Amino acid sequence: MQSLETYVINLDGSNDRLDAISARLAAFGIAFERIPAVDGRPLDLSTVADYDEAHAERYMGRGLVGGEIGCYHSHLKVATRFLQSDAHYALVLEDDALPLCNPVELLEKALGDLDATDPDWLLINVGNSKLKIATPLSGYEVGGHRCELVAAHYFPMTTSAVVWSREGARLFVEQHRKIFAPVDNYFRHWLTRTGHGYSFTPPPVTTTEAASQILASAGRGRKTNKRKWYYGLAKQYRLMQDKLIAWRQKRRFRPRAG
Repeated sequence: MQSLETYVINLDGSNDRLDAISARLAAFGIAFERIPAVDGRPLDLSTVADYDEAHAERYMGRGLVGGEIGCYHSHLKVATRFLQSDAHYALVLEDDALPLCNPVELLEKALGDLDATDPDWLLINVGNSKLKIATPLSGYEVGGHRCELVAAHYFPMTTSAVVWSREGARLFVEQHRKIFAPVDNYFRHWLTRTGHGYSFTPPPVTTTEAASQILASAGRGRKTNKRKWYYGLAKQYRLMQDKLIAWRQKRRFRPRAG
């Protein structure tokens, strides 16, 4: 397999979390590069040049919080770092990621098949908890964990563990203009519309369920952030639109013969 780099996003000062993920990856013999997370918690969002609050309120039915901006910028940061390397693929883990098998061994088996099936693939979500509207492709077993690679037409949420192709990371970085959604919502918006998003089921990586520190906010978490009166309508419209697009993508999907 062509070269794969592993990156871990970790907030400065979160030493216990870094020690924990280091031990989990060392058990599989996986070396990684730590990427300091962007701490968005203290941000005055009115000063963040690439945050579009009006667009966020229209799309999400609410404004974003600093932790969500920090998480988005952290994923931009690691994608940029990957593009500065010579690696062909990047496994990106947040520091609460909990591998259920050796994710690098799984990717060594699966990425060649995916390259043959879709040379233009962009992003794989390997840490999703829910998967809907997908096309099964190939099955794998690593360390007793069996999972299936699928084309994820309705791209799953969570960013605890993702895998970039160089083209996917390039497009994410170069097409970035304004933030109008949390990064996992943006990935769903982007990949549901463009295609070339993939996942595994059941997920080979889950989370420790420790509270996310880069998403935390000083008094204004996502659930307590003031919502617009139309929040529920905006959410239902967003979900319905994405699902309709995903069903159309599923009907059109034709994997390339290996």
